[in-house]
This record gives sequence, C-alpha cells and structure tokens, in this order.
Amino acid sequence: MFTSNTRHLYLSLQKQYGDICEIYMNGFRRIIISRPVYLEKMLAPSSKDTTFLIRLPYTEGLNELGMSGRVVEWANKLFSELEEYWKSLANLNLSGDNLQNNDWILEADLATWIRKFTNDMIVVLLTGERFYSMASYYNILSPVKVSRSNALIEDPERFIQGFANHLIGLTLFMYLDMIIKKKRKEIEETPVGAKLRHNMLTSLITANTERDINNIKSVKGDMIRPLTDNEIRSNLFDAFTGSTDTISTSFSIISYYLCHYPQVKQKMITEIDSIFPQNTSFNMKYEDLLKLEYCDAVINEVSRIRPTGNEFPRYVENPCEVAGYLWDAGTMFHININGIHLHKDHWPNPEIFDPDRFYKKDPNARHKFSLVTFGGGLRDCPGRKLATIELLSLIVLVFRKYDIELIDMNAPIVTKSSIVNSCEELKVRIRPRN
Repeated sequence: MFTSNTRHLYLSLQKQYGDICEIYMNGFRRIIISRPVYLEKMLAPSSKDTTFLIRLPYTEGLNELGMSGRVVEWANKLFSELEEYWKSLANLNLSGDNLQNNDWILEADLATWIRKFTNDMIVVLLTGERFYSMASYYNILSPVKVSRSNALIEDPERFIQGFANHLIGLTLFMYLDMIIKKKRKEIEETPVGAKLRHNMLTSLITANTERDINNIKSVKGDMIRPLTDNEIRSNLFDAFTGSTDTISTSFSIISYYLCHYPQVKQKMITEIDSIFPQNTSFNMKYEDLLKLEYCDAVINEVSRIRPTGNEFPRYVENPCEVAGYLWDAGTMFHININGIHLHKDHWPNPEIFDPDRFYKKDPNARHKFSLVTFGGGLRDCPGRKLATIELLSLIVLVFRKYDIELIDMNAPIVTKSSIVNSCEELKVRIRPRN
C-alpha cells in the first residue's frame, strides 16, 4: 500500500519485482527503472537524439550566469548574520562574559535554520534583492526583535511556508510578479549600455533584448523575442523550489551522518583546517573550496545513500527501446534514484556510509550512471554547481568554527518523502570549537 513515502515505495518495488517494473498510479502507466545500465540511452548527452528530452536542452546554467564567486561572497555575508542570531539566542541564558569567550551552547533545530539560510541565499542570487527569512525566524524565537528595512517581502515565513507545503496559489504569484515588476522598473531606469546588477532575474528580463550581452539572433538575423512575465515567473519558481529545501535537506543529512560517524567528521575537519587554518584571517574563496576533496566525497556519499530526490521522470512521444524492451509512444519512465544508488552490483556494501568510496577515486572506474544525483543527459540539472558550492561553503562555515552534536543520538532523522525528501527537523547542540 502506498503511504506517500516514495523512497520506500520504489525500493519495495525493486525488491519484489526487480530492476524494471510496471505500475499504474493516478490513472497512468509508469515504468520504474532501478539499474544504471538501463539508463544508457535515456541519459545519453546527445543533442541529436531528443527521445527522452522533457522540456529544455542542457545548459551550463550557473557557469553562464557567472555566479560562482557571488555564491561564496553571499555565503560569507549571510553566515555572519546567522552567527549573530545564534549568539544572541545563546546569550538569553548566559552572561555576556561567557558569550564573549565563546563558552556557550545553543540547542536549535539546525534543519530550519539552514532552510532559512538557503532561502535568503537563493533570493539574493536570483534577484539581487535581500530577503530576511533568518531574521523573521529569529524574531519568532527571541523576545528581543530585530527590524529590517527595505525587505523584499514583508512576511518571509508565509512566503516560504507556501513553498514547503506546496500551497502556491495566487499569493505566491503575486509575490513573484512584485519581484519582476520591481526589477523591470530598475532596468528601464538604467541607461542602455550602463552596467546592471548581475543576477538571474536581470538575465531573464534582458534576454533577447538590446541589453542582452549575448545578443542572440534568429536565422533571419532578427532578435529572438524576449521572455514573457509568465516565462520569467516559471523560471524563478523552478529556481526557488529547487535551490532552497533540497540544499538545506542535504546539509542537514550531512550533519546527521557526521554526528554518527565521528571518524569521518574528524577527517573532514582536518581537511578544512588544512585549507583554512585556525588562528589566521579567514577568507573563503571559490578556488579554495575546490581543494576540499574529502568534503566533496562526503557530499557525494550522502547524496548516494540518502539523495534528496527519489525519482526523475522521462516521457516519450515516440516508440523507443529501453532495457531490451520496446515501449509504446506515451510511456512514462521513472528513474528510481535510491534503487540505482544502492544497487549491489555497482556499490560494494551499498547500505554502509563510506565517503572513501569517492575520495581520490577515478569516477570513470564506476558506471557513469551509478550516481544520478543531478539526473543526466540533456536534462542534467543546471543548478548542480550552485548546489555543490553552497554545500561546500556551508560545511566550511559551520564546521570550521562550531561543533555540532545531536541532542538525541538514537532518534532517527525526521524526513518527509514524496518526489523529493525533505528534512523536517534536526535538533542539535551548537557550540564554538575550542
């Protein structure tokens, strides 16, 4: 019986029926695929064969937007703000001397705090405007309130809860329209040729206009039409939903596993200290994040054993062949991410958490589709680089300065599973490292 837990459903189907099976759900025939080799044709990165293309061809996404450096810059700024909230809440039960000496402990829901952090991060990266969900959450917890002027949205909690509960509706679209209109006005009041603030929304509004730095033209030499507000809104919606809860959930699960595997945690902290030494001025740069090979291995292993996504679909409009079978036009395929990531033929001891399986290992030594965290082929996730940089930044910012321990080591991680997995709560103790 399906109880809305997609992870358990797909894994149970794989166990009972094997690596490819057929189910009917919501009136539709669906083919569940759980073996990497069956993805060879489906995820082939060829622009000539678009059999399994859903919407748009693959783009470099973050590389085109030039966001790498800005992610690190804003991670530094926003984490400094987050630290002040943590210290202030800890100060409610401590004397000022203890707080100044970094001798304090804060019990907190790490999953919620990181979700607020990623909310604030993605808004400023996409729109260039500040959002204050961390401040709003702090005001809920603290009797001493903070005030923020020129906030993008006056009620961040209501806005974000709409995403979390999928209660999108009219209110969300009104907010997105407000963002778009504000940015359009700013661009219109800027002289043509003058430098605009670099963010995704500006790129979407100026695309295929005289302000477009790429100056994209049709075959006839005319400018391709600009994006409509509906198209811009759709892009923003995808970016908001794909870059907030998924990243915060990944970081929460990373923290959970690190608490249960102290040797992994210590090896990771040793690497962080080697790149960003203690008792020296801290200056996190994108180039330094790329040196964190073990931290990257931890991210990959958590993504393997507990991916944020449970499946991704492929729909075919024409007959095709997959896994040695011929399929009719109109077939819907669902790639079982957990089944692939835990497949015993491709991962030794797949249920064991072991980042060393990725550390200093040649990725070509394993099947190229045995790890499909970000999908693959023409529909490979363009936000994969953003997610990796943000996760590496968070790992450095948090674990370089703070010790994180679970309040209850025996408590299972609280997640909600549907198409994606969401960490609902992670109660921890936060204290400055000695």
